[in-house]
Amino acid sequence: MTGVVFLDKPQGMTSFSAANKLRWKLGAKKAGHTGTLDPMATGVLVVMLGGATRFIDFLPSHDKAYRASVKLGVTTDTLDLDGEILSQKESCITAVEFEKAMLSYLGEIDQIPPMYSAIKKDGKKLYELARQGIEIERESRRVNIYSLEMLSADEANQEFSFDVACSAGTYVRSLARDIGEALGCGAALSSLRRTEAHGVKIAQCKRLEEITAEDIVPLDILLPYPSVTVSEAQAKRFCNGGALERKRLYIKTQSGLYKVYSPDNEFLGLGEITEDLPEMAIKRIYVK
Repeated sequence: MTGVVFLDKPQGMTSFSAANKLRWKLGAKKAGHTGTLDPMATGVLVVMLGGATRFIDFLPSHDKAYRASVKLGVTTDTLDLDGEILSQKESCITAVEFEKAMLSYLGEIDQIPPMYSAIKKDGKKLYELARQGIEIERESRRVNIYSLEMLSADEANQEFSFDVACSAGTYVRSLARDIGEALGCGAALSSLRRTEAHGVKIAQCKRLEEITAEDIVPLDILLPYPSVTVSEAQAKRFCNGGALERKRLYIKTQSGLYKVYSPDNEFLGLGEITEDLPEMAIKRIYVK
């Protein structure tokens, strides 16, 4: 059992648990996901099964999109409402005021990631330190907010919803915190749904209980690299771990990764060409 599944992750479950439940359901030997969603979050989770897990590191950084709701007047240690409340205060922010503050974060911004995140510091994930009550200084990171669209405003309950499209490495929880600080009342994320990742949209995803083996898609559709088709002899050599001579590939080769296919269009794995070497080196062989 190998390939990729587009899961609509349920709320209250870690990404690891969701991938593991899918593995058991479909009878796969291994499973891994391509980008963590917080337990409170739902939405697009790309899950690799079997031999596809060996290619997770070859998926490049990707833009993402979310639908989020923010509660004003409250701050927590996790920056969302699942965390321990640190402060509460009355707020009376209008929809116009919220939208103005929100839109000020459009474009390239410097963002400090939350302590409750999978970022590593000296070999330890930040959330592991946070659970021990340890908070360390984090360096800000340059991220890009491509678009922000206000969806709804509940001024009575001080809860506001919006859509955001952003670059890899952006934390919507941190964005909620920053908006709250800009408004002077504090804020925490109250809901989050990832609507796009790796080019996969939420409409393509299914809930855990809906997914069957028929929903497994080929790995290579997610790999954004040019392709090369090789001969039967070259395919055998590649699958046995042998590099391929560039002059016999009969393509205009440039440096970079390539998807390698057999004459009958079977995906064999990834090869890499570098300008100073006469052969295409093997990066990963696809084992079903």
